Amino acid sequence: MMKPSTEPSHGEPPCTPLAVVAIGRNEGERLRRCLTSAMNSADLVVYVDSGSTDGSVELAKSLNAKVLVLDTNQPFTAARARNEGLGKAVEEMPQLQWVQFVDGDCEIVPGWLDQAKQFLVSTPAAAAVFGRRRERYPEQSVYNRMCDIEWGVQPGVVKYCGGDVMFRYEAIRGVDGYREDLIAGEEPELCVRLRAKNWTIHCISGEMTKHDAAMMRFSQWWRRTVRCGYAYAEGVRLHGRPPERHWVRPLRSALAWGAALPGIIIAGMLSFGFWFVLLALLYPLQVMRLSLKEKGSWTIRIQSAFYLLLGKFPEAQGALRHWRHVLTKRRSQIIEYK
Repeated sequence: MMKPSTEPSHGEPPCTPLAVVAIGRNEGERLRRCLTSAMNSADLVVYVDSGSTDGSVELAKSLNAKVLVLDTNQPFTAARARNEGLGKAVEEMPQLQWVQFVDGDCEIVPGWLDQAKQFLVSTPAAAAVFGRRRERYPEQSVYNRMCDIEWGVQPGVVKYCGGDVMFRYEAIRGVDGYREDLIAGEEPELCVRLRAKNWTIHCISGEMTKHDAAMMRFSQWWRRTVRCGYAYAEGVRLHGRPPERHWVRPLRSALAWGAALPGIIIAGMLSFGFWFVLLALLYPLQVMRLSLKEKGSWTIRIQSAFYLLLGKFPEAQGALRHWRHVLTKRRSQIIEYK
């Protein structure tokens, strides 16, 4: 595959080529905004399609993007799409130095690509840089607003990045890209391997992308959070041992609040009587504790804390699903919420 490079290099010139790799499936008008936003600042735009049936491929071609349609005989994952898109970008532009990955439901903010590339030029040890991802319509649902809050990362050196991020090609090549068998959490897992090679991951101030979650129903939020729990369990399986202890803490929290405590309450009620239900008071107490850590009005604080705690149940479900798949040696399909 790609020849590993284990040490950071120093000082590529800012004029070196930059590609945008967008991935998507049935994104419709969101994809048009995504690709159009990349055209003016990138040297190359590659669109990778994972089985769309809404005309996304034809749309991307009409916008002059290089289009790659994934083989349906292999399971779809975002990691696979990004790897194959990167391969296509290198094929089209062998001197590639920088690659911006972006999800097809996101629009790149004007000026971001130049800002991110300049940061990587001036920070030789940085493998990746990302900025603020904003939700396009946070006012349309509590679930959209929760997404916007979730992406509020403090600028500085960080442990992980998300799906929208600019990479130094040398760095991502040196660790052989994303793990294609992961159905979720592939970005933080990649960051674990990059940091093991002495690269750094950075968040900088300024807006990077506008995201359109289009998450209006409780069932969408639940499936998205199940996927998160699945990623926690898989991350612990791969990198949970010291010193990394990748996602051990959030997995323990999900299992404690979303599985262990409900089990104790039910078992206690069956064995010792109805008074065991008083343990359920721990949930509102935890909501109040979490709300003290949130920002904004008290309405937003309590609402955020409520959904953070409620999310422990689908996270636990996702973790248990992962372990069931490991025991039965079954490969999971992608968990979509749209």
